[in-house]
Amino acid sequence: MSTTDTDVLVIGAGPTGLLLAGDLAAGGIDVTLVERRPHGLGNMTRAFGVHARTLEQLDARGLADELVTTGTTLTKATLFDHLALDLTRLPSRFNQLLVTPQYEVERLLERRAIDAGVTFRYDTELHALRQDGDAVTTELTEPDGTPLTLRARYLVGADGVHSFVRTALGLPFPGRSVIRSIVLADVRLAREPAKALTVSGSGDSFAFIAPFGDGWYRVMGWNRTHQASDGDPVDLDEVREITRQALGTDYGMHDARWISRFHSDERQAPTYRVGRVFLAGDAAHVHSPAGGQGMNTGLQDAANLSWKLTAALRGEAPDPEALLDSYQSERHPVGAMVLRSSGAIVRLAMAHTRLTRAARSLVTRLVDAVPPASGRAAGMISGIGISYAPAPGADRPSGRRAPDVHLREGRLYELLRRGEFVLVAPQGAAPALPPSAPVTPKHLVRATWTDPAKRASLLVRPDGYVHWASR
Repeated sequence: MSTTDTDVLVIGAGPTGLLLAGDLAAGGIDVTLVERRPHGLGNMTRAFGVHARTLEQLDARGLADELVTTGTTLTKATLFDHLALDLTRLPSRFNQLLVTPQYEVERLLERRAIDAGVTFRYDTELHALRQDGDAVTTELTEPDGTPLTLRARYLVGADGVHSFVRTALGLPFPGRSVIRSIVLADVRLAREPAKALTVSGSGDSFAFIAPFGDGWYRVMGWNRTHQASDGDPVDLDEVREITRQALGTDYGMHDARWISRFHSDERQAPTYRVGRVFLAGDAAHVHSPAGGQGMNTGLQDAANLSWKLTAALRGEAPDPEALLDSYQSERHPVGAMVLRSSGAIVRLAMAHTRLTRAARSLVTRLVDAVPPASGRAAGMISGIGISYAPAPGADRPSGRRAPDVHLREGRLYELLRRGEFVLVAPQGAAPALPPSAPVTPKHLVRATWTDPAKRASLLVRPDGYVHWASR
């Protein structure tokens, strides 16, 4: 039995695990990524949308502009005929929703992780883990059946809804199934829908259609009167029928390249950290696909955790345990919020009585008619409106998302591509770092405002949130 040591062991090579591993390796951390699937055997691509905040996070890694070329950008999201969220009002360089398959996101993140020096172990399965005060010890099986022991200072379970890591920790995954027998298909259409993003429900059915931009469309549908099990067969005729019931037409769909049936749960682990082990992505939370927030939430989990692990391992955090605990305090409430928002959308979609459909119409019309309400809804779903509590001893805007401002040295999110804190100061000023900052001058990027009238100083975290500000 061989033994290999690594700083961080990441379990799961989906988008969450790939972004996390790439960030850590880019920061000089030794990372091993374990995936039970053989290399090249992709996930069923349920995720299709990349929201504005996630595009900003990918921009901070030099990937967003390339990813945008792989899909279709939508500037308006229309729900139930009455609510139109205008994404162009988002205060972001990416004031849009990008419709692109999950495998495109994974392709770019895998390439970045390889370039950064991540050690990949595909077709390798985790069987056991235990931790002590110094490390986490895991027992795995290599592709040829050889047992392998890996010992890491920290472990991150990004291994999906059926997470072995979460189970091995003995953590519950409370919640329930909210909707069964959702059908998914990637199809071609004979007629293009009038709206770029088509979502509606009628009586016992609802359907969703979004373009990938290359002639293929993602269709999602549900029929209350046909509640089959996940393993039951599904064909294009069933998808067509659901779409006709919900939208009045199936747009002449044909040539399905992929069809699947699944159920949707709402579940969340009570804690994302147990000692030296962390959970991220679907291993920590799972919810309905409504709003397209699943993959996005997982990627933002990874962006939040990666710099904290890096600072702790490099010895830069004055209180590393408190810093690592802040992953739970910042991201667990976000996961709960996504469960609530996606759950609200899917329950509106499932409205089938005359009274509940009338209530849906009233709610969506009211939100649409009140710009602050529709703006807040767009901000939450896109991730742009998410913020955290201020750092200890700091006031606002600490904890808030940093906008992508132009500086003398370039755009802020271009400077964040170095994976370090960015200190933005007035011209000629050299503010000292606050004692609580988990960064040293060695790993600090300094920048100056282009406007000489600006007198504030901002310390921006590697994940694009303000850590500290001073006037």
